[in-house]
Amino acid sequence: MKGIFTISFLLITALGFCQEAVFSPKYPVAKFPKVQEGKMVNYVFEFTNTGVIPLEFYSYEVECICTVVTLPDEPIAPGQQGRIEVSFDTNGKYYFQDRIINLVTNTKRKNEKLRLKVYVEPKLVTEPAPETGN
Repeated sequence: MKGIFTISFLLITALGFCQEAVFSPKYPVAKFPKVQEGKMVNYVFEFTNTGVIPLEFYSYEVECICTVVTLPDEPIAPGQQGRIEVSFDTNGKYYFQDRIINLVTNTKRKNEKLRLKVYVEPKLVTEPAPETGN
């Protein structure tokens, strides 16, 4: 009888520690093949919490201030969907841009990643023709 109680206790305790939130984005990478420099790129990442406890977002980290992220205000319940809005200012950026968004969460990994891949076509700078001495 003691053995059954001990095994039951250990099993229940182990199951309690396995509870976690799971961040499951619909598309973890958003690609924009051609954007003119100076344009804002806006994208909404959709995700589902496939875990068993509410998913919380504490903060985010990006490489530069040209990328702004709006996280959910409230925890996302298990089985529910949420949205993360990302804006990338292409002004002064050229060619291939790979923006990694590190999300600080309560998932098992503690950090989740989203990516924004953008090809930025630089503005054409036209200089006035030199004056001739005529």
